Amino acid sequence: MKLFDSHCHLDDRTFKKDWSAVLERMAANDVKAALIAGINVDRSAKGLSLAEKHPELYAAVGIHPHDASSCSNAALSTLQSLASNPKVRAWGEIGLDFNRMYSPQAVQEKWFLKQLAIADELALPLIFHERDSQGRLLELLDQHPHARRTGVVHCFSGTHTELERYLEKGFYIGITGILTIQQRGRRLRSQVAMVPLERLLIETDAPYLTPAPQKNRHRRNEPAFVKSVLLKLAEITQTDAEALADTIWDNTCRLFGIPE
Repeated sequence: MKLFDSHCHLDDRTFKKDWSAVLERMAANDVKAALIAGINVDRSAKGLSLAEKHPELYAAVGIHPHDASSCSNAALSTLQSLASNPKVRAWGEIGLDFNRMYSPQAVQEKWFLKQLAIADELALPLIFHERDSQGRLLELLDQHPHARRTGVVHCFSGTHTELERYLEKGFYIGITGILTIQQRGRRLRSQVAMVPLERLLIETDAPYLTPAPQKNRHRRNEPAFVKSVLLKLAEITQTDAEALADTIWDNTCRLFGIPE
Protein backbone atom coordinates (compact mmCIF):
# COMPACT_ATOMS: atom_id res chain seq x y z
CA MET A 1 0.00 0.00 0.00
CA LYS A 2 1.23 3.51 -0.88
CA LEU A 3 -0.31 6.43 0.99
CA PHE A 4 0.22 10.16 0.38
CA ASP A 5 -0.61 12.63 3.15
CA SER A 6 -1.59 15.50 0.88
CA HIS A 7 -1.72 18.18 3.60
CA CYS A 8 0.19 18.39 6.85
CA HIS A 9 2.20 20.89 8.87
CA LEU A 10 5.37 19.03 9.74
CA ASP A 11 7.04 22.41 10.12
CA ASP A 12 5.07 22.85 13.36
CA ARG A 13 7.28 23.06 16.44
CA THR A 14 5.48 20.11 18.08
CA PHE A 15 7.37 17.77 15.72
CA LYS A 16 10.81 19.05 16.63
CA LYS A 17 11.28 16.82 19.67
CA ASP A 18 10.70 13.50 17.88
CA TRP A 19 11.23 14.36 14.20
CA SER A 20 13.07 11.18 13.27
CA ALA A 21 10.47 8.99 14.97
CA VAL A 22 7.66 10.77 13.09
CA LEU A 23 9.31 9.91 9.77
CA GLU A 24 9.91 6.33 10.90
CA ARG A 25 6.23 5.93 11.82
CA MET A 26 5.26 7.34 8.43
CA ALA A 27 7.28 4.66 6.68
CA ALA A 28 6.02 1.91 8.98
CA ASN A 29 2.41 2.82 8.13
CA ASP A 30 2.87 2.86 4.33
CA VAL A 31 2.88 6.67 4.10
CA LYS A 32 5.40 7.07 1.29
CA ALA A 33 4.99 10.83 0.76
CA ALA A 34 3.61 13.95 2.40
CA LEU A 35 3.14 17.57 1.40
CA ILE A 36 3.78 20.36 3.92
CA ALA A 37 1.33 23.23 3.40
CA GLY A 38 2.47 26.81 3.97
CA ILE A 39 0.65 29.31 6.19
CA ASN A 40 2.99 32.32 6.14
CA VAL A 41 6.42 33.29 4.82
CA ASP A 42 8.50 31.87 7.66
CA ARG A 43 6.59 28.60 7.89
CA SER A 44 6.60 28.19 4.09
CA ALA A 45 10.38 28.58 4.07
CA LYS A 46 10.72 26.09 6.91
CA GLY A 47 8.48 23.56 5.17
CA LEU A 48 10.54 23.87 2.00
CA SER A 49 13.76 23.42 3.96
CA LEU A 50 12.42 20.15 5.41
CA ALA A 51 11.27 18.97 1.99
CA GLU A 52 14.71 19.63 0.52
CA LYS A 53 16.27 17.33 3.12
CA HIS A 54 13.86 14.41 2.68
CA PRO A 55 12.91 12.90 -0.69
CA GLU A 56 9.50 11.75 0.56
CA LEU A 57 8.46 15.30 1.50
CA TYR A 58 7.13 18.11 -0.69
CA ALA A 59 6.08 21.67 0.10
CA ALA A 60 3.52 24.34 -0.74
CA VAL A 61 3.86 28.07 -0.08
CA GLY A 62 1.14 30.54 0.83
CA ILE A 63 -0.48 32.88 3.33
CA HIS A 64 -3.31 31.36 5.37
CA PRO A 65 -6.42 33.56 5.84
CA HIS A 66 -5.65 33.71 9.57
CA ASP A 67 -2.37 35.43 8.65
CA ALA A 68 -3.80 37.72 5.98
CA SER A 69 -3.38 40.83 8.14
CA SER A 70 0.39 40.34 8.10
CA CYS A 71 0.56 39.79 4.33
CA SER A 72 2.23 42.26 1.98
CA ASN A 73 3.46 42.51 -1.58
CA ALA A 74 6.98 41.91 -0.28
CA ALA A 75 5.82 38.71 1.44
CA LEU A 76 4.24 37.47 -1.77
CA SER A 77 7.40 38.28 -3.70
CA THR A 78 9.37 36.14 -1.24
CA LEU A 79 6.90 33.27 -1.63
CA GLN A 80 7.14 33.57 -5.39
CA SER A 81 10.90 33.13 -5.14
CA LEU A 82 10.46 30.08 -2.93
CA ALA A 83 8.01 28.65 -5.45
CA SER A 84 10.75 28.42 -8.07
CA ASN A 85 12.20 25.49 -6.11
CA PRO A 86 11.17 22.15 -7.71
CA LYS A 87 10.20 20.81 -4.28
CA VAL A 88 7.33 23.34 -4.16
CA ARG A 89 4.38 21.59 -5.79
CA ALA A 90 1.46 23.89 -4.90
CA TRP A 91 0.41 27.31 -3.63
CA GLY A 92 -1.43 27.32 -0.34
CA GLU A 93 -3.08 27.04 1.88
CA ILE A 94 -5.06 30.13 0.95
CA GLY A 95 -8.71 31.06 1.18
CA LEU A 96 -11.32 32.48 3.51
CA ASP A 97 -12.07 31.71 7.15
CA PHE A 98 -15.04 33.57 8.59
CA ASN A 99 -15.25 31.32 11.65
CA ARG A 100 -12.56 32.84 13.85
CA MET A 101 -11.97 36.03 11.86
CA TYR A 102 -8.33 36.47 12.84
CA SER A 103 -8.15 38.83 9.83
CA PRO A 104 -11.01 41.07 8.59
CA GLN A 105 -13.02 39.81 5.61
CA ALA A 106 -11.84 42.54 3.25
CA VAL A 107 -8.22 41.81 4.10
CA GLN A 108 -8.68 38.08 3.63
CA GLU A 109 -10.30 38.62 0.25
CA LYS A 110 -7.66 41.09 -0.97
CA TRP A 111 -4.73 38.78 -0.32
CA PHE A 112 -6.59 35.68 -1.43
CA LEU A 113 -7.15 37.22 -4.86
CA LYS A 114 -3.55 38.37 -5.16
CA GLN A 115 -2.30 34.87 -4.33
CA LEU A 116 -4.82 33.31 -6.70
CA ALA A 117 -3.44 35.43 -9.53
CA ILE A 118 0.18 34.50 -8.73
CA ALA A 119 -0.59 30.79 -8.58
CA ASP A 120 -2.45 30.99 -11.88
CA GLU A 121 0.51 32.79 -13.46
CA LEU A 122 2.92 30.15 -12.15
CA ALA A 123 0.57 27.31 -13.16
CA LEU A 124 0.71 25.89 -9.64
CA PRO A 125 -2.21 23.92 -8.21
CA LEU A 126 -3.97 25.62 -5.31
CA ILE A 127 -4.72 24.41 -1.81
CA PHE A 128 -7.95 26.08 -0.68
CA HIS A 129 -8.92 26.71 2.94
CA GLU A 130 -12.62 27.50 3.38
CA ARG A 131 -14.54 27.75 6.60
CA ASP A 132 -17.94 29.37 7.10
CA SER A 133 -17.57 31.72 4.12
CA GLN A 134 -21.23 31.07 3.17
CA GLY A 135 -20.35 30.59 -0.48
CA ARG A 136 -18.12 33.67 -0.73
CA LEU A 137 -15.05 31.67 -1.75
CA LEU A 138 -17.00 30.22 -4.66
CA GLU A 139 -18.24 33.69 -5.61
CA LEU A 140 -14.68 34.99 -5.82
CA LEU A 141 -13.57 32.00 -7.88
CA ASP A 142 -16.49 32.59 -10.25
CA GLN A 143 -15.58 36.28 -10.57
CA HIS A 144 -11.91 35.49 -11.28
CA PRO A 145 -11.89 32.38 -13.50
CA HIS A 146 -8.86 30.77 -15.09
CA ALA A 147 -9.09 28.05 -17.70
CA ARG A 148 -6.20 25.94 -16.42
CA ARG A 149 -6.73 26.37 -12.66
CA THR A 150 -6.46 23.20 -10.58
CA GLY A 151 -6.58 22.66 -6.86
CA VAL A 152 -7.86 20.85 -3.82
CA VAL A 153 -10.43 21.96 -1.26
CA HIS A 154 -8.49 21.10 1.87
CA CYS A 155 -10.41 19.58 4.80
CA PHE A 156 -13.74 19.89 3.04
CA SER A 157 -16.52 20.88 5.47
CA GLY A 158 -19.09 22.60 3.24
CA THR A 159 -22.62 21.90 2.08
CA HIS A 160 -23.79 19.44 -0.57
CA THR A 161 -24.32 22.35 -2.97
CA GLU A 162 -20.82 23.70 -2.37
CA LEU A 163 -19.37 20.24 -2.92
CA GLU A 164 -21.16 19.97 -6.25
CA ARG A 165 -19.82 23.40 -7.27
CA TYR A 166 -16.23 22.49 -6.38
CA LEU A 167 -16.51 19.28 -8.38
CA GLU A 168 -17.93 21.16 -11.34
CA LYS A 169 -14.83 23.36 -11.26
CA GLY A 170 -12.65 20.26 -11.47
CA PHE A 171 -11.22 20.53 -7.97
CA TYR A 172 -10.12 17.64 -5.80
CA ILE A 173 -11.60 17.13 -2.33
CA GLY A 174 -9.32 16.65 0.67
CA ILE A 175 -10.64 14.30 3.36
CA THR A 176 -9.27 14.48 6.90
CA GLY A 177 -9.68 12.50 10.10
CA ILE A 178 -13.02 14.26 10.70
CA LEU A 179 -14.41 11.45 8.56
CA THR A 180 -13.65 8.99 11.37
CA ILE A 181 -15.27 10.98 14.21
CA GLN A 182 -18.71 9.67 15.13
CA GLN A 183 -20.69 12.89 15.56
CA ARG A 184 -18.57 15.53 13.89
CA GLY A 185 -18.00 13.42 10.78
CA ARG A 186 -21.61 12.37 10.16
CA ARG A 187 -22.35 14.85 7.36
CA LEU A 188 -18.98 14.31 5.71
CA ARG A 189 -19.56 10.54 5.62
CA SER A 190 -22.83 11.13 3.77
CA GLN A 191 -21.12 13.46 1.28
CA VAL A 192 -18.17 11.23 0.38
CA ALA A 193 -20.34 9.14 -1.95
CA MET A 194 -20.86 12.27 -4.08
CA VAL A 195 -17.15 12.52 -4.89
CA PRO A 196 -15.76 10.45 -7.78
CA LEU A 197 -12.91 8.27 -6.52
CA GLU A 198 -10.53 9.94 -8.98
CA ARG A 199 -11.10 13.29 -7.24
CA LEU A 200 -10.39 12.23 -3.67
CA LEU A 201 -7.29 13.06 -1.63
CA ILE A 202 -6.54 12.06 1.96
CA GLU A 203 -4.80 14.26 4.50
CA THR A 204 -4.07 14.64 8.17
CA ASP A 205 -3.72 18.42 8.62
CA ALA A 206 -1.26 17.30 11.30
CA PRO A 207 -0.76 18.24 14.09
CA TYR A 208 -4.52 18.93 14.06
CA LEU A 209 -7.64 16.76 13.51
CA THR A 210 -6.36 13.46 14.88
CA PRO A 211 -8.54 10.62 13.53
CA ALA A 212 -10.12 7.76 15.43
CA PRO A 213 -8.94 5.46 16.88
CA GLN A 214 -5.68 7.39 17.46
CA LYS A 215 -7.70 10.29 18.87
CA ASN A 216 -8.25 8.29 22.04
CA ARG A 217 -4.51 8.00 22.73
CA HIS A 218 -2.80 10.91 21.00
CA ARG A 219 -3.51 14.64 21.10
CA ARG A 220 -1.11 15.37 18.23
CA ASN A 221 -1.89 14.15 14.75
CA GLU A 222 0.90 13.02 12.41
CA PRO A 223 1.20 11.68 8.84
CA ALA A 224 1.27 8.03 9.93
CA PHE A 225 -2.36 8.39 11.02
CA VAL A 226 -3.58 9.15 7.49
CA LYS A 227 -3.95 5.40 7.13
CA SER A 228 -7.02 5.57 9.38
CA VAL A 229 -8.60 8.08 7.01
CA LEU A 230 -7.94 5.78 4.05
CA LEU A 231 -9.41 2.74 5.81
CA LYS A 232 -12.58 4.61 6.82
CA LEU A 233 -12.92 5.97 3.29
CA ALA A 234 -12.60 2.45 1.87
CA GLU A 235 -15.28 1.23 4.28
CA ILE A 236 -17.72 4.02 3.37
CA THR A 237 -17.19 3.73 -0.38
CA GLN A 238 -17.16 -0.09 -0.21
CA THR A 239 -13.86 -0.12 -2.06
CA ASP A 240 -10.87 -2.40 -1.59
CA ALA A 241 -8.45 -0.46 0.62
CA GLU A 242 -5.34 -1.20 -1.45
CA ALA A 243 -7.08 -0.32 -4.71
CA LEU A 244 -8.37 2.91 -3.20
CA ALA A 245 -4.90 3.75 -1.88
CA ASP A 246 -3.49 3.32 -5.40
CA THR A 247 -6.20 5.56 -6.86
CA ILE A 248 -5.63 8.30 -4.29
CA TRP A 249 -1.86 8.06 -4.72
CA ASP A 250 -2.32 8.59 -8.45
CA ASN A 251 -4.75 11.47 -7.81
CA THR A 252 -2.28 13.24 -5.55
CA CYS A 253 0.68 12.83 -7.87
CA ARG A 254 -1.42 14.02 -10.81
CA LEU A 255 -2.62 17.16 -9.01
CA PHE A 256 0.80 18.13 -7.70
CA GLY A 257 2.69 17.16 -10.85
CA ILE A 258 4.83 14.57 -9.10
CA PRO A 259 6.21 11.75 -11.26
CA GLU A 260 4.63 8.53 -10.02
